[in-house]
Formats: sequence, structure tokens, C-alpha cells
Amino acid sequence: MNAEPVPRFYPNVVTLQPGKAVAAEQRETVDILLKSNLPGRWAVKDSFRTLDLSRQGFEVLFEARWIRNAMPLPDPSSDIVWQRETRATGKGAAGLPFDDPDFAMFTGRRGFQVVAGGMFYRAEGVVGLSNVVADAADARAVWRALALLAAQTFPRLPVVGYESGDELEAARDAGFEIGDKLRIWVRSRD
Repeated sequence: MNAEPVPRFYPNVVTLQPGKAVAAEQRETVDILLKSNLPGRWAVKDSFRTLDLSRQGFEVLFEARWIRNAMPLPDPSSDIVWQRETRATGKGAAGLPFDDPDFAMFTGRRGFQVVAGGMFYRAEGVVGLSNVVADAADARAVWRALALLAAQTFPRLPVVGYESGDELEAARDAGFEIGDKLRIWVRSRD
């Protein structure tokens, strides 16, 4: 739980365990934030799709599926050149933890143009993959390249994340296993 504003696209609450025993505690955590002065729009990542927050004024932002990839597969057909970013450049990159050894952000370029990207964060024996950017024609190659970059950057750890829609299909095509459903709830402070 974070009772302060968080970076764009990040939730203030993330559920970490399923089950009725912890659901009451999770709802209490959400209630604490509802009573706080948290400004603007904020979100809850219901990691196991077990909470119903509609009565508290939340709407479903999107539903997704967990993904996992333990064995990266190369894709030699791509002409994208990858680079690890080491400092904030451009709008939106400020505040990212570039000095944290558990964080890595990669951009993929064709010539001088950025055409793809993704972020990794190592924690609890896995590497979380988020903010994947790819054109539809490059999606499979981008997902495979990111899986290889994760294996090189954080060896011997599985890559996990969540996606929906076309991105979920691209991850599946690239060799990621599709797992359980999750839900992202969002609420705006009026």
C-alpha cells in the first residue's frame, strides 16, 4: 500500500495473497486509502481477481492474465537494436530508479528511432516485466528479445508480468505461459 501519489500507471494497493483469510485485511487497506486525502485517480491491483470494489466507487479499468517465461527463445529475424537506459531522458522517465541494481529499462531502436521498450524489476525470486512497448508487426520479436535481456541481466530467474488483449497474444506467441486472471480497479477522487 502507498498512501501517497504514485507514478502514472502504478497502483496504490497490490494484493499479494489470495483467500478469504486475507480478503478482509485487503478491504481494510483499501478503506484506509478511501478515508485518506489521496488526490486524483488511484488504483488497486487485485492480483487474484477476488475483490469486488464496485460498492466503494471503483470501476474496473481492465482485466488481464498473468504471464510467465522461464526459457527465453531467440528471434534472429528482428533488426531492432537494444540498449539499457542508465538515466532519465524524456518526459515520464524522471523518478524511475535507474540507480537501483534491481531495475533495468531497455529501449529498442531502428536507426535513431525508438520503436520498442520494456522495464524489469527483480524481487522475490522473479523478474517483473512491465511497460512493454511494441508495434504489432514487431510484438513477437520484442517479447522474445525482452525475455533474453531479462535472462542476461538477471540470470536464472523467471520473468513474470501481466497483459491483456493483443499484448497477451503477442506474449503467448513469444513463448510466455498464460496464467490466472487479475483485475485492476480504479477510482477518481471527485
